[in-house]
Amino acid sequence: MKRLIDLTLAVPLFILSSPIIVITFFLIRFKLGSPVLFRQKRPGLHGEPFYLYKFRTMTDKRDSMGNLLPDSIRLTTTGKFLRKYSIDELPQLLNVIKGNLSLVGPRPLLMEYLPLYNQEQSQRHNVRPGITGWAQVNGRNAISWEEKFKLDVWYVNNHTVLLDLKILWLTVLKVIKTEGINQSGNVTMETFKGTESTLGEGHR
Repeated sequence: MKRLIDLTLAVPLFILSSPIIVITFFLIRFKLGSPVLFRQKRPGLHGEPFYLYKFRTMTDKRDSMGNLLPDSIRLTTTGKFLRKYSIDELPQLLNVIKGNLSLVGPRPLLMEYLPLYNQEQSQRHNVRPGITGWAQVNGRNAISWEEKFKLDVWYVNNHTVLLDLKILWLTVLKVIKTEGINQSGNVTMETFKGTESTLGEGHR
């Protein structure tokens, strides 16, 4: 049922948003150059890796040692606009159509975070990850990692079709209000370094 809803909504949404996708493609190509898409390996259902697609919002500027500069420096004005209205997320509709993502589920984070989760937090991978989720409509990047993971696990244990529809509606409202995009003091979410329970287990 969840997969059917994903396809029923994602395919029309991709078609309807195709003019915005095309305009954004050429805007990024002109402003930032190639590549236009940001492609990164992320953990999917049961932690199985897949490639997530987003529109590129940052430059590749590096320091004299070849290290990438901080996100706050690399994030462009165009990138800020795309993030503000979640336009950079539109290519993920292709991930939904392919079956890597669901419209609703815990956000897929970085592969290197997998060993840092405690037993409870790792439950977030018991369902297919999503473009939006319970944590996104309850704070997004403005809440701590611990709060975010608790919301993710709650969703895993309580998700229903009606809850998914509620989350999708709340997501639309969040995008319109542009709430919770940044963590306080950061343009992106700070790096997850594990909790005390995982640190005590030697980052297995």
